Amino acid sequence: MKADLALAGGGLANSLIAYRLARRKPEIDVVLLERGSSLGGQHIWSFHETDLTPTQKEWLGPFVVSSWPRHEVRFPARRRVIDSGYHSLTSARLDEVVRGALGDRVRLGAEVVDVSTHRALLADGTSIEAGAVIDGRGAVRSRNIDVGYQKFVGQTVELANEHGLRGPVLMDATVPQKDGYRFIYVLPFASRRLLIEDTYYSDSPALDEREILRSIGRYAEAQGWHIESVVEQERGVLPIVLAGDIDAFWSEGPAGVPRSGMRAGLFHHTTGYSLAEAVRLADELGERGSFESGELYDWIRRRSIGSWRRQRFFRLLNRMLYRAAVPTKRYVVLDRFYRLPEPLIHRFYAGRLTWIDKLRLVTGSPPVPIGRALPCLLERRQTKEQRRLEGQKSKEIS
Repeated sequence: MKADLALAGGGLANSLIAYRLARRKPEIDVVLLERGSSLGGQHIWSFHETDLTPTQKEWLGPFVVSSWPRHEVRFPARRRVIDSGYHSLTSARLDEVVRGALGDRVRLGAEVVDVSTHRALLADGTSIEAGAVIDGRGAVRSRNIDVGYQKFVGQTVELANEHGLRGPVLMDATVPQKDGYRFIYVLPFASRRLLIEDTYYSDSPALDEREILRSIGRYAEAQGWHIESVVEQERGVLPIVLAGDIDAFWSEGPAGVPRSGMRAGLFHHTTGYSLAEAVRLADELGERGSFESGELYDWIRRRSIGSWRRQRFFRLLNRMLYRAAVPTKRYVVLDRFYRLPEPLIHRFYAGRLTWIDKLRLVTGSPPVPIGRALPCLLERRQTKEQRRLEGQKSKEIS
């Protein structure tokens, strides 16, 4: 089989690329290869109103299942409503829209086991020859990137009663703090349907799914919500970047093969959100005149390195959170952040902080001990043993 462009992996980034090209450049023969029975896996993706341009929000519109004009955060001593739009997509809608646009150019049950600049090899031995291959098969662990983790288990549930929420609760940190910074994330899709997600900014990627599901049940009960049925369930572990070497990162993996999404390092280093970067990449690919493999590789690599350099300050904040704050007191850092002016909060999530914003974030009453914060100013990778020792010190202090 031959194509102009083969997209290895049918996650968010490659699915949006396929869709955008089908709309903007239908003459490009694109094939989207996904090992599962549907695109996108079992996920919900969200973005803030100010993350995207009006044009980007317009073409992304068919994917959005729910939108709200405001959202809320909760901490032990205070609550705050943020007057900013928030929008969510589901994997089911992603699958429906992309397959509707591409038809038989989407190949499900097609597990890609190897890629090169002009070929994607499937598990059944089929070889897809292409002018270029973009590898978007999700994040991979890298010895050149030092990370913490944002991990979660979520359930979309039907309630026996109405929940009474007027909008999403992006962070409810009034829950017991354990395994790092813990909060509950709630999306109200209908009067009796909710996503309830138990999330941790943790030093470990390990998930005790059974215990977390029990915690979700206890949280619902405490809110007066009676779960009638579970509609869907999801889990995930996202990298939160602390330090690293982006050039060495790009030297890993198949030489010269373009990448997308998390595999290309295109995500917000503090939130772990990848949707905005996926939209931007798909948008700009739709404007390109050439899809030659070498040019695509150089272009995406430059984008990734540029994004890495722009996010240097976010990695500093991450080190403050993971290396300076006592794990069970990490919520204090977020509590302080949500006391700041709304426009700054919007720019933070959009990744467009000004130098005044950055100064505002690191001055004033410090939420972490100064002695522990100072070493975080230097960006350095840590060995596994160094991370273990620092983690042990944090446990002793807490």
